[in-house]
Amino acid sequence: MFLPLYRVNLCLNGMFMTINILAFGIAKEILGKSENKFEVQEGIKVKMLRSFLIERFPKMKSLASFLIAIDGEYATEDLVINPEQEIAVIPPVSGG
Repeated sequence: MFLPLYRVNLCLNGMFMTINILAFGIAKEILGKSENKFEVQEGIKVKMLRSFLIERFPKMKSLASFLIAIDGEYATEDLVINPEQEIAVIPPVSGG
């Protein structure tokens, strides 16, 4: 199965890494599949990844909010991402 790579345009240190992002619910529909590979700058933080996803996939902005989980736990905005980590985009959940 071919997974497209997308590259972040700005890279401060000139070094890139490949990360794998799992997407669920409406985020899966917006990103086009449940598993996506992206080439991003080394040392990218969750906040920067969120901005990248919104820039690359403008429909992500239409979500009221979406969370990013790293290794099964909700991540803080200033957490630095490593390529070995499991990264998941979780859309808002509604219940009844």
